[in-house]
Amino acid sequence: MSITPIEQKIIELLQNEDKHAINLLYEHYSTSLYGVILKITINEEIAEDALQETFVKVWKNARKYDPRKAKLFTWLFRIARNTAIDKLRSFNNRYQKEVQIDTSNVYILPSSNLNQDVLDIKEHVGRLEEKYQIVLDALFFQGMTQQEASDELDIPLGTIKSRLKIGLRELKKVYDP
Repeated sequence: MSITPIEQKIIELLQNEDKHAINLLYEHYSTSLYGVILKITINEEIAEDALQETFVKVWKNARKYDPRKAKLFTWLFRIARNTAIDKLRSFNNRYQKEVQIDTSNVYILPSSNLNQDVLDIKEHVGRLEEKYQIVLDALFFQGMTQQEASDELDIPLGTIKSRLKIGLRELKKVYDP
């Protein structure tokens, strides 16, 4: 791997924790890194934040860079790419949480309109072990999502999914012997 004189200078400054390294990095690589980040995030504001965070990470991890393992730009690219992906995930998670409705009434059945099938199902659910009853009740009769049930019942999401699967399997035996 051949290293240009400017790369060599930046590497030396980084490894000596000289703050001039950041200025040189920004001057020589910010445009390319911003382009990579923007391609991933497709949002200028997120891309700008990710670029800034990239340079912070580069500075904090400057001593970890090994020119024998990767070119300087490759190392910078990986940090920028990972930072952009993390920022995008964080933004998407925050956005999804903001959009969710606090209470869901999609599956809540008014007690005055319960038909025989629903009563029959409730009766059969009532014969299951309590841990399955609680999960099925939350999901089907209270209209919770799996995540809401997990939060409300203080049960890990994976456990909710397992109990749902087992509970439904047990109910299937009743209806499809």
